[in-house]
Amino acid sequence: MSPVQTICIGVIADTHSLFDPAIARHFSGVDHIIHAGDIGNRSVIEQLEMIAPVTAVSGNVDGYEESGFPTEALIKLNSFRIAIRHVVFEGGKLTKQGKAFLDRTRPDICIFGHTHQPKSEWLGDTLLFNPGSAGPKRFILPRMVGRITIGARLSVKHVRLEHLSASL
Repeated sequence: MSPVQTICIGVIADTHSLFDPAIARHFSGVDHIIHAGDIGNRSVIEQLEMIAPVTAVSGNVDGYEESGFPTEALIKLNSFRIAIRHVVFEGGKLTKQGKAFLDRTRPDICIFGHTHQPKSEWLGDTLLFNPGSAGPKRFILPRMVGRITIGARLSVKHVRLEHLSASL
């Protein structure tokens, strides 16, 4: 039996046109980046692509289909089915459309954004992961990104983005 290759995924959402330079440091060495919507300016994706290949979906701030990015995506990395959609939860509850998306795609991992609230929890056999918001600080929520490592085991973590540098 051959050893399992380990891959690391940088997970980001709700950038709202802001690319914090700290993201490059936190995503250093990742194999893939997933942006779960509310991208804002396309330059955010261009800067992420300089770090690693990117899969991105659009969010409400992006005008969904008008942005040129799909509203949802399903990719396979290291034999894990990863479903990406901007809105899966709203008001602390799984939306009807979010549940239908999960039922239709049956992913191992579902990555989403929209709420700006970091989340990592299991719903049956599916890991639900929201990295939190990496955009301008809103509400009282911390600015965050996430990292998911898929190898012999699955591990996830949220990474806090410190205050923006004065040069921004």
